[in-house]
Amino acid sequence: MIQTIFKRLLQTIPMLFIISLVSFALVQLAPGDPITSFVTPNMNPDDVERIRQSLGLDQPIYVQYFKWLANVLQGNFGYSLINNQPVLGQIIERLPATIGLMGTALFFTLLLSIPLGLVAAAYENTRLDRVLNAVSYIGISIPIFWFAMILIDVFSVQLGWLPSLGMRTIGVESFWDVVKHAILPVTALTFQGCASYYRYVRSNTINQLKEEYVLFGYAKGLSKAQIMRHHVLKNSLLPVITLLGMYLPQIITGAFITESVFSWPGMGSLGINAIFQLDYPMIMAITMFSALLLIIGNLLADIAYTIIDPRIREVS
Repeated sequence: MIQTIFKRLLQTIPMLFIISLVSFALVQLAPGDPITSFVTPNMNPDDVERIRQSLGLDQPIYVQYFKWLANVLQGNFGYSLINNQPVLGQIIERLPATIGLMGTALFFTLLLSIPLGLVAAAYENTRLDRVLNAVSYIGISIPIFWFAMILIDVFSVQLGWLPSLGMRTIGVESFWDVVKHAILPVTALTFQGCASYYRYVRSNTINQLKEEYVLFGYAKGLSKAQIMRHHVLKNSLLPVITLLGMYLPQIITGAFITESVFSWPGMGSLGINAIFQLDYPMIMAITMFSALLLIIGNLLADIAYTIIDPRIREVS
């Protein structure tokens, strides 16, 4: 197991290098010029060129890349082209808001989707199963930004129960105020997440209920609830582990669309602003963090597989 983990960690080095190379090229070749935010209509062309030189954008792409790579290897992700603040400092500042939002949404997603998927599979083709399937289809089909705007219109504009934007009310520092601001974005993320997780749990549970160990459990006199709780549940969670591994980058990098709609001051809104303003250092930092976390998430999912399923442990 330790050797496998060590090999996987070594494999991340060339993978991250290739990802950084491709990402840097794509960002640089994207249409637009980041210095347009510094240029005024009456600015002298020589001043524009000096700005370009001060930002290091006058050099060839490969020179810019290797300078960026050398700085990253030293733990320096550079400075934002927009506000001239350290990229790493801005990311650390935004992390708590994103982790709180995405972690809460993930908690409620698992809390709802796993039992609902088990129940729907246990009562397959019943009215309850059909209702839950219909709701999950709706959750998968509708765009999250549209659902988020519906939530804002109903609960903020029409009813006035909850705030629609931001993380805090100006001048209010209470925890309950943060909770009220988080209810709508967490609801939007949970609804979409439950729709996906529920279908994976339901599908895998239905397959598990057809296995011979379930029939053996009935033959031993175990009840359906006992079989579901002690045997089927563990085997049904294997695909959920894969989803959790893929979800790990979002816990750190945030939900770009949802955070933008609700003006949540997290990593998602920071990434969107960086993309619109062509803030190359910020875009690259968020991209590399996301790639690294995706690789780590897949590694943790593989480790969890071997812990939960002894058969995988024996093969490996």
